[in-house]
Amino acid sequence: MKKQFNRMRQLANQTVGRAEKTEVLSDDLLQVEKRLDLVKQVTHSTHKKLTACLQGQQGAEEREKKSKKLPLTILAQCMVEGAAVLGDDSLLGKMLNLCGETEEKLAQELIQFEFQIEKDVVEPLYELAEVDIPNIQKQRKHLAKLVLDMDSARTRLQTVLTTTRLQTVLTTTRLKTVLRLQTVLRLQAAIRLKVISYSLFQDQLSADMYNFVAKEIDYANYFQTLIEIQAEYHRKSLEILQSVLPTIKAHQEAWVEKPSYGKALEEHLTISSREIAFPIEACVTMLLECGMQEEGLFRVAPSTSKLKKLKASLDCGVMDVQEFSADPHAIAGALKSYLRELPEPLMTSELYEDWIQASNIQDMDKRLQALLAACEKLPTDNFNNFRYLIKFLAKLGDYQDSNKMTPGNMAIVLGPNLLWTHSNESGNMTEMMTTVSLQIVGIIEPIIQHADWFFPGDIEFNLTGCYGSPVHTNHNSNYSSMPSPDMDQSERKLPHDHGRRPLSVATDNMMLEFYKKDG
Repeated sequence: MKKQFNRMRQLANQTVGRAEKTEVLSDDLLQVEKRLDLVKQVTHSTHKKLTACLQGQQGAEEREKKSKKLPLTILAQCMVEGAAVLGDDSLLGKMLNLCGETEEKLAQELIQFEFQIEKDVVEPLYELAEVDIPNIQKQRKHLAKLVLDMDSARTRLQTVLTTTRLQTVLTTTRLKTVLRLQTVLRLQAAIRLKVISYSLFQDQLSADMYNFVAKEIDYANYFQTLIEIQAEYHRKSLEILQSVLPTIKAHQEAWVEKPSYGKALEEHLTISSREIAFPIEACVTMLLECGMQEEGLFRVAPSTSKLKKLKASLDCGVMDVQEFSADPHAIAGALKSYLRELPEPLMTSELYEDWIQASNIQDMDKRLQALLAACEKLPTDNFNNFRYLIKFLAKLGDYQDSNKMTPGNMAIVLGPNLLWTHSNESGNMTEMMTTVSLQIVGIIEPIIQHADWFFPGDIEFNLTGCYGSPVHTNHNSNYSSMPSPDMDQSERKLPHDHGRRPLSVATDNMMLEFYKKDG
C-alpha cells in the first residue's frame, strides 16, 4: 500500500508540480505505438478464427493420428466399408469404392494443407500477436516507469537544492550544509544512472518499434502465403476429382440398368447406344404380339399397380413378356407415360408453332405439305422415334374393326402426349381440350392416315429381337404412289383419297368422352 501511495505521489508531482515532463516517445513512435496495438488486436482475432477453420486438431500430434480423426477420413472409411458390403456386382458398390478412395486422397491433401497453414501462417501470427508485440509493449511500460522515476528524482533534487540554499543563508551550521550537499550529490548520481538506463531502453524500444514497421511487409506476406497454400490445395484436390470423374462416368455408361423415364430422349439414346428408345420399342413389339385387336387400346386405363410395376421394369431395361402379355392396356399405358414424361415432347416444343400453323390450313393437300415440312425439321433422334411410332399406329389402324381405334381416336388419346406447349401446363384443362387438342388431332390424324406417304418404306419394329418375331410394316395403302425412302419432297405425290372425315361437333364430344375414360 505504501509503495502504491509513493508511486501515486510521484505521478502527482510529475504532472502537477512541474510545468514540463520528459516525453517517453517521439511523435513518430507514438503513431507506431497506436499501430502496434491495432495490429495485435487484428492478428489475435485472425489467428483465432483461422485456427477454428482447421479441421484437424492443432498441436504437435503426429500427422497419422490427426488424419484418422479427420471427418473426410471417417467418410472415406465408411464408403469403402459400404462398397465391401455391396460388392462389385452393384453399381452403388463400385461408386462407393471409387468415391471412398477419392475422399481418402482428399483427406491426405487436406491434412497436408492444414499442416502447411499451421506452420507458415498460424504459428507466425501467434508469434506476432502473443510474443513480439507484447514484448515491445512491455519495454514501453518499463521505459515509462524509468521516465517517471527519473522525473521524480529530478523534482526531489530541485527541492533539495532550493532547501539547501535557503538553509545555507539562514544558518551557519556547516554540518547541515555538508549533509545537504551529500544528498544532492547522491540524487544527481541516481539521476545520471536513470538517464543512462532511460537512454539505453529508449534506443532499444525505438529500434524494436522501427523494426516492426520495417517488417510489416513480412507480416503481410503471411496472408499471401495463406492464399497461395489454399490455391495449391484446391488445385491438387481438383486434379484428384478430375482424374476420377472419367472412371465414374465409364462405370455409369457401362452399367446395363439405365433409367429412361423422365430422361431426355437424346441422353437416353446416347447412354444406351440405341436408335429407338427402349420403352417405345419394348412396348410396341409387345403390342404387336398381343394387343393389336384389344378394344380401346391406349384409351382404357390400366391397373395403377400393374402400370407402376411395368414402368419400373422398363426403367431397369427389362420386360417380363410372359407376365405383361396378358395385359396389353398396361403396356399401352407404359408407352403413353414414357411419351408424356419426356422433358420435351417427341415432336419438340421448338416446332410447336409450325405444327399448329399446319393444322390450321383448311386445304388438305397444303396441310399435308406443311405437316411434312415440319416433320422434316425434327432432330434426327426425334424423327426416327416419331416415324417408328407413327408406323406402328398406322398398323394398329388396320385392326380398327376389332380394337375400335381409328386414326382419329388414336390422335385424340395420344396426341397430347406427343405435342404440348409448356405455357399451357397451368391453363384450364377444358379450354385445352376444346382448342389445342383439336389442333393436335388435326396434326396427328392425317399423319397416321398417310403414314407411308410421310415415312416411305417398310420399318423393322423388333430391332433387338427380344420381344417377339420380327415384324415389318406391310399393310395395304390407298395411295396412288408409294415413294421410295430417298425420294425428294418435291417428287412425292399427294394421296388422291385423303380418307379424312371433317372434325365436327360430334368429334369434339367424342374427344371429351375419350378424355374422361382415359383419365
